[in-house]
Amino acid sequence: MNQYKGIYPAFYACYDSEGNVSTEATKALVEFLIEKGVSGLYVGGSSGECIYLSVEERKKTLEAVMEVARGKIKIIAHVACNNTKDSCELAAHAQSVGADAIAAIPPIYFRLPEKAIAKYWNDISAAAPDTDFVIYNIPQLAGVSLTLPLLDEMMKNPRVVAIKNSSMPIQDIQMFKRQAEMAGKDIAVFNGPDEQFVGGRLIGADAGIGGTYAVMPEVFVEMNKAIESGDFDRARRLQNAANEVIYTMCSAKGNMYAVAKAVLKMRTGKDFGSVRAPLLPLEQGDEKVVEKAFALVEKALSL
Repeated sequence: MNQYKGIYPAFYACYDSEGNVSTEATKALVEFLIEKGVSGLYVGGSSGECIYLSVEERKKTLEAVMEVARGKIKIIAHVACNNTKDSCELAAHAQSVGADAIAAIPPIYFRLPEKAIAKYWNDISAAAPDTDFVIYNIPQLAGVSLTLPLLDEMMKNPRVVAIKNSSMPIQDIQMFKRQAEMAGKDIAVFNGPDEQFVGGRLIGADAGIGGTYAVMPEVFVEMNKAIESGDFDRARRLQNAANEVIYTMCSAKGNMYAVAKAVLKMRTGKDFGSVRAPLLPLEQGDEKVVEKAFALVEKALSL
């Protein structure tokens, strides 16, 4: 039976004033998100700046998350690196600290045949044999799409229980759900693009993982509740309000995650740091974007 429902913020990398991973800030962010009623966290993915962190830094982040979250919410640890060895090391570590699931994008840069992608994913899964596995489909960044034949191959692995679908065509969610049903598999699908959460849920997504959820977790929690109760008008209004926040954050000169952490600082009074180079920190004039985004979050919370 599908255990993965609800709202899973994609967790942010938290840094100290020197730009090092901060255990203290990491724990503070986990506490904030649990307090706001999220179902789980997706740790070490794109929003966690995973490709710019070392293996040890990613372990340190997950360990800090688990210290606070263990037994309270579900934790999915994204463990993919651009080589199998490091990915397997992170997978084994995730299992050792009690993560509920691991996830992985395909290897990037080299265009690999699907049999190589399947082997990469299955090797990672084998390194955490008692832990659920989530396929991460994000073709616009990975350069590789999850095809139905590749999904069929992966569904032979009994640990494969879900897909995090961040492709923009919303019908991909329906297509993956249909393929799993035809195979007699109970595969959960997470909606990835935050701007289409309502549409994704209505077409068949079981839950959502999103990079802007952490800025306004209450808005997405309420959006999900509205969908489940059939109040689609309220769900639409909340989605539109969330999208205004997202569009505003993306209008800054600096990286969107730098804006998100600045908004969170305004909301919580805690400093979660900026972003790691080569991502761009906030630039001159971006403080107005942060202030506007904060105001829009406050407005969305009143709906």
